Amino acid sequence: MEAYRDQYATLFNNGRDVVVLGISVDPDTTLINWFRDIETPIMVMSDADASVSRTYQAYNETSKTDARHLYVVDGAGRITYKATPFRVMAQDAFTELDAEVDKLAPPKPPDSD
Repeated sequence: MEAYRDQYATLFNNGRDVVVLGISVDPDTTLINWFRDIETPIMVMSDADASVSRTYQAYNETSKTDARHLYVVDGAGRITYKATPFRVMAQDAFTELDAEVDKLAPPKPPDSD
């Protein structure tokens, strides 16, 4: 999660017209404390019963953990990009994500100068 936090401004247009939501099977209290500790603007949701994780085939029944899947959803609710799993240690994975977010972002307003 720190990689997303550290690249938040460039990857996610510093939150301009972008919502970033992390979903985990960890309990909400654990997630809230962790996200506070790492000081990230990314929102988090607990999926304690793994219903969302199972829907997106991210849940590992054996280890009771989620795989690191990443989806980009456009304003109409369509999935436009998915990485299953997301290769968090590969810079090209972040480059691809950045390109997709930029593709969906509305044009920046012209400078008022």
